[in-house]
Amino acid sequence: MVALFLSSTMLCHPALAQDPLIQLQDINVSQAEETPISGGDGYRASETTAGFKGGVPVTEVPRSVSVVTAQEIEDRTPAQIEDAVAYTPGLNASNWGVDDRFDQFMIRGFETGSTGIFRDGLIQKTLNFSGFKTDPYLAERIDVLRGPSGVMYGPGDAGGMINIITKRPRFEKFGEARLQFGSHNTAQVAVDLGDHNEADTLAWRLTGLTRNGGNEAEGVEDDRTLGALALTWAPTDRTEVTFLGHYQEDSLAPNMLLPVAGEDYAASLGALPESFVNSQHDFNQFDTEGWSVGYQARHEVNSQLSLRQNLRYAKQDTEYRHLYFGGMANANTMQFWDFTVFEEATVLAVDTQVEYRGTFGGAENTLLAGIDYTRRILDGTQGFGSGYQISVTNPSYDFGVSDPGNYLDRKETEDQIGQYVQNHTRFSNGVTVTAGLRKSRVSTETEDRLGGTITTQDDDALTASLGATWDLGNGFVPYASYAEGFTTNIGSAFDGSPFKPTESKQFEAGLRYQPSGRNMLLSAAVFDVTKTNVLTTDPTNSGFQVQTGEIRHKGLELEARGQVTNTLAAIFSYSYIDAEITQSNNGDAGNRTGKVPEHLAALWLDYAFDGPMSGLKLGGGLRYVGESWGDNANTRQVEDYVLADLSVSYAWDDYRVSLGVTNLFDKDYAATCESVGYGCISGEGREITFALSRKF
Repeated sequence: MVALFLSSTMLCHPALAQDPLIQLQDINVSQAEETPISGGDGYRASETTAGFKGGVPVTEVPRSVSVVTAQEIEDRTPAQIEDAVAYTPGLNASNWGVDDRFDQFMIRGFETGSTGIFRDGLIQKTLNFSGFKTDPYLAERIDVLRGPSGVMYGPGDAGGMINIITKRPRFEKFGEARLQFGSHNTAQVAVDLGDHNEADTLAWRLTGLTRNGGNEAEGVEDDRTLGALALTWAPTDRTEVTFLGHYQEDSLAPNMLLPVAGEDYAASLGALPESFVNSQHDFNQFDTEGWSVGYQARHEVNSQLSLRQNLRYAKQDTEYRHLYFGGMANANTMQFWDFTVFEEATVLAVDTQVEYRGTFGGAENTLLAGIDYTRRILDGTQGFGSGYQISVTNPSYDFGVSDPGNYLDRKETEDQIGQYVQNHTRFSNGVTVTAGLRKSRVSTETEDRLGGTITTQDDDALTASLGATWDLGNGFVPYASYAEGFTTNIGSAFDGSPFKPTESKQFEAGLRYQPSGRNMLLSAAVFDVTKTNVLTTDPTNSGFQVQTGEIRHKGLELEARGQVTNTLAAIFSYSYIDAEITQSNNGDAGNRTGKVPEHLAALWLDYAFDGPMSGLKLGGGLRYVGESWGDNANTRQVEDYVLADLSVSYAWDDYRVSLGVTNLFDKDYAATCESVGYGCISGEGREITFALSRKF
């Protein structure tokens, strides 16, 4: 496939425009014009490519958009991407608790971590058990778009998506080295450095880290080796190509689902001992090795016409073994199953765009047309054993486990192509109108090597979006929009008919406010999202599914982020989600959707001292996750909880020392639960990180 040009207004040399009153030494960026992919200004970003691939001001996106800026990432030092987005409205992060395999979160009550992660505008969704995890140290910023995004990116769940913008070269010399220590004997060394030539036509950046550690489960690993190289070639101010490549090895830990006394088995038998709860069998492992290469390019033909393209090829090998709890075998015995995955996943993604900018009747118009193509190949085996039983009253992992036989050996190839058009018009009266249309085609071929069969499935979908904003001139910007999305479903019903795509649609209205003279944005939104053609259990044919399910989530979101004063930055978010199963064959109609908290709230404050204490920063936050049901049948309630986080740093000359703590009070809570008999997953306990860094 011929490669042509980039995504977004990836113009110039991305950097951060920094408020001079903010401690510059606390973030490794330079002062330059802000762009839709730069780190933002403090806790706010003015422009984004979420909602319109060409890049527009955040206030002109008629959808809910949040940006986790470089400053926020630096202040909170998240361990995973899911931690980085934890203070974003509508988003329930780490909803699967102690599980390092993937970045997992829900947006507006829909599971999004496996289906809605993009990097630099290109797909990075989980492919079976290959998650292509990105370390936060590689991230310049993270854009969060809430609601269906079918026009922008094709298949995806109704909740929305996140786009991780990776660090790239800057046309200046810079460097940072960081030494980090943390809980569970974790140690990490990281470097980030770059330079450019005198002619300002070439710039490079090298980012890397190595980590050796664990998590709260005794004996498990949390190890990573990572190296990323980026090179930008800008022969003229109209042409720029950035080459991006990275290599990564991980040894991580799977989740820990366990039964709860008094819920999954009789309380009289007593709670499982901590020594068992905070451990895993030696059989458990999750090892990956992956790499990616690609580029982002843009060429301005003239002042009106631009060509852009993103391209990336990524590959990951995964070796996964897991002895996991699969329910109660009887009143006092736990059933565990041995499960293995050995797979290779590859993804080729390319997005080509043509953008035309013009003025018509006093209105500024940007028309963007593009074609994106993705090929995802999954090749490997999965094994499932006869199982092992462990007594509740005398639990122990002191027994051997061997690899089970394979029940699945297959190669699955998915080709996705999308043709889309977006238009953004800015009228002189402050009104903007954004519209989009996309035709998506998805073809899937599955080679079953055990059964000796090859099956194919073709799906297509037409998705649209339409929205408007109105700048009233006094800081207030109301907006309204409609958006559509879809996800494909591999398989067929009892009668052999292939499943249709699950469809989603959203109506949203909101109001943004920018206080005069302050780098702050306040936002409020109401939304109504409906999913149709949802797969549910076939009531008459055991082992099959039908597409008669429907889910509707309505709610309210509030967000404030930016500078409250010259020294105080803040992030506040609140979400209310009315989640209902509106149609079902399983008797669940009218119930609340499982695993969806009704209320979510978060507050983060960061104070930068001035005067004699200049260089000292103190940050702290609270996160509230409300009650939810563990299953769609609403048989088990998951209690609400509040978590506290802390960050303290001091910078002097070229040095910075910092202390970060998540779950400060070591709150013991269930992150999620399954139906009665199948247990819960504990939330992440207290994690302490101490770091010393030097810039050079």
